[in-house]
Amino acid sequence: MSNEAQTPDGGTVADAPADNWVDRYAPPATRPYLRLSRADRPIGTWLLLIPCWWGALLGAAAGDGFDRGTAWIMVGCGIGAFLMRGAGCTWNDITDRDFDAKVARTRSRPIPSGQVSVRGALVWMVVQALLAFGILLSFNMPAIGLGIASLALVCVYPFAKRFTWWPQIFLGLAFNWGALLAWTAETGTLLDAPSVLLYVAGIAWTLFYDTIYAHQDTEDDALIGVKSTARLFGDRSRRWLGLFLIAATVLAGGAVIAALAPLDAPLALALGLGGVWAFGWHMVWQLRQLDPNDPGNCLRLFRSNRDAGLILALFLALTLLA
Repeated sequence: MSNEAQTPDGGTVADAPADNWVDRYAPPATRPYLRLSRADRPIGTWLLLIPCWWGALLGAAAGDGFDRGTAWIMVGCGIGAFLMRGAGCTWNDITDRDFDAKVARTRSRPIPSGQVSVRGALVWMVVQALLAFGILLSFNMPAIGLGIASLALVCVYPFAKRFTWWPQIFLGLAFNWGALLAWTAETGTLLDAPSVLLYVAGIAWTLFYDTIYAHQDTEDDALIGVKSTARLFGDRSRRWLGLFLIAATVLAGGAVIAALAPLDAPLALALGLGGVWAFGWHMVWQLRQLDPNDPGNCLRLFRSNRDAGLILALFLALTLLA
């Protein structure tokens, strides 16, 4: 399975956290495939999972409360997020293998570094997707339909940077689909106002954090012709990030109001809006700390969005106790 010996650093990926569990504990033969799934960089799984938890918790608060069904939706989404993020990253690396070989930060990834063949990557992608589909089948039929529909977004995203300056929108469409899916799995209803507002809030949040992330590669992207909002905005990034911050906060607040205001539960509504406020202030802190010309700073702030999203999830969980 592995061709790790071809790389002098043992196959480690340049932007993976030091001493990650894959490099330390995984069996050597599995490491290239786990790296292909970004298992050594869990932030992407968190960013895919958190909107699912938003949708499940807000749906439970607006409906019958937290029960065993809600607990399974949250656990199932956790397993599914790990698997589908892995499948999506594998597909991304297959389609981007020529670009990745030309960028300093990505040329150590398993396909361009020769650790995994394209054929092996395709098989690994299918295995992950089928396992995720097994989890999806435990949800209700509307949620299953939404899960299947999300595959179109997953397939298109890697190509977006080739034809639009806004590939982050396509990432947002894919990464926040779980807000719709988990709300539907919890409530049984499709495209309610709270879930749609939450979904669009997540897209604005993704535009915020992934523009920060994209600033790491602006020079290499310009050389190879890859488009991104970071390149598009340039010196105006702070202004645009401020707009995305405001949009994410206002839309998330709208979702909470639409879901909880009809319940005549002022404490729950206050807690939900308190979570939105804390979520927004975390992004304000990121914007104040940002140095777009420092890749390390951009990566650190990008990773901090796990905490921003979990803050809102925590407050939504507290609404269930009010």
